[in-house]
Amino acid sequence: MTRWIRPGTGCCVLAALFAAALASCGSSNSKPAPITTTPDASLPSDAVGVADTTLIPVGTAGAGSAPDIATAMSSVQRIADPQVPAADSATLASDNAAFAFAAYQQLITTNTNLVFSPASISIALAMTYAGAATTTATEMAQALDFTLPPAQLHPAFNALDQTLASRGQGFLGGDGGPMEVDIVNALWAEQTYTFRSDFLGTLAENYGAGVNLLDFVNAPEPSRLTINAWVANQTDDKIQNLLPPGSISSSTDLVLTDAVYFNAAWNTPFDPSNTHDGSFTLLDGSSVTVSFMNAELSSIPATQGMNYVAASLPYADTRLSLVVVVPNAGQFSQVESSLGATALATLVAGLTSQQVLLTLPRFKIETQTSLVTLLQALGVRSAFIPGTADFSGMDGTHNLFISNVLHDAFIDVAEKGTEAAAATGVVMVGAAAPTGLPVDATRPFIYFLYDQPTGAILFMGRVQNPSQN
Repeated sequence: MTRWIRPGTGCCVLAALFAAALASCGSSNSKPAPITTTPDASLPSDAVGVADTTLIPVGTAGAGSAPDIATAMSSVQRIADPQVPAADSATLASDNAAFAFAAYQQLITTNTNLVFSPASISIALAMTYAGAATTTATEMAQALDFTLPPAQLHPAFNALDQTLASRGQGFLGGDGGPMEVDIVNALWAEQTYTFRSDFLGTLAENYGAGVNLLDFVNAPEPSRLTINAWVANQTDDKIQNLLPPGSISSSTDLVLTDAVYFNAAWNTPFDPSNTHDGSFTLLDGSSVTVSFMNAELSSIPATQGMNYVAASLPYADTRLSLVVVVPNAGQFSQVESSLGATALATLVAGLTSQQVLLTLPRFKIETQTSLVTLLQALGVRSAFIPGTADFSGMDGTHNLFISNVLHDAFIDVAEKGTEAAAATGVVMVGAAAPTGLPVDATRPFIYFLYDQPTGAILFMGRVQNPSQN
């Protein structure tokens, strides 16, 4: 379907969608790329707006954009092969892991079972950070453990994104189709708002994030449903209500979204005939009956620590695995509190190939949460305060502040493989708006969906009661 927008500097209509080809949008799926048009030469260098004379046809866009939504185009393309020093990639992996564990410690206070995507949260907030300045930028960098300067940080995220998107090519997914590791980003802007072109250029070049034009002012609820429909489409309908009712208002000016979808078969699938009901012991000593997958695995990475056992269960693309850490009885809290970025790296480095007798419950978990309290606890304060937040890098003003950061994640671990999805939305409004070794997981355990070469933690969480979803 073709939509028409009336461009015009006089009416300050936002008109900048940055075309992202399939390979450059961080997605290995078949969703189409946006159609490009010629940018308006009359645009000022520091803001995006267009002339009020000619109607420009805007095509339906795919990855990074939404079907049947007006989008504006630019000649700025995503950098398809960023030349990032190995040291920068290593620093980003370490920093992202540090944030992942800081977030984990905050989230477990309100979740018995937990799944979240550190990768999705970091990417969405990195896009937001691209427009932050002064105290707001400093607080975000400290809370997110961003130690690289922006000129190195965003290309490093681009490289990581595209490296992860290359995983699984030629391998099977858990549903028998192709293995998928899809990471897609998009911006959703009020159609009358003007943003700095350098901010949008950073997101186009490094995140493949297209700008979709919505009428937040007159149609906030349809706009919310449109964004949710895009997220559902990108996550195979696993994340259907990222933005809950009331999260978008007529004062919303910008929503930044990241969606992650993972579907992979095990390298060695579990035999369903070996799945049996058994007793899972809870932390209080009581038990529940759940279905356990059982396997004798001849050679997988595993280790026995002082107070835990761990194994790394490889997927069809063996660079990706599910690392399962099972604390000894009575030691869950001690092991959980001791885990961090360095401890995980040490644990993974200590895994050795050995025979493993594995007992693992099938589990399916979804966690929906606002990250505002988490981020405030980590030191992000000014970003949420009208008149104090400084996102002048986005629009050249101090009007915008973050009203909410929403995250929804899902994971399903079964005999054939793992399906996982997550999405993160950063909602921004104007300042005038309101605000052989037995690895026996028959007791609570912690897990990480881990990319070995990059050290990226795509998903992580814990299972204290697998009978609860």
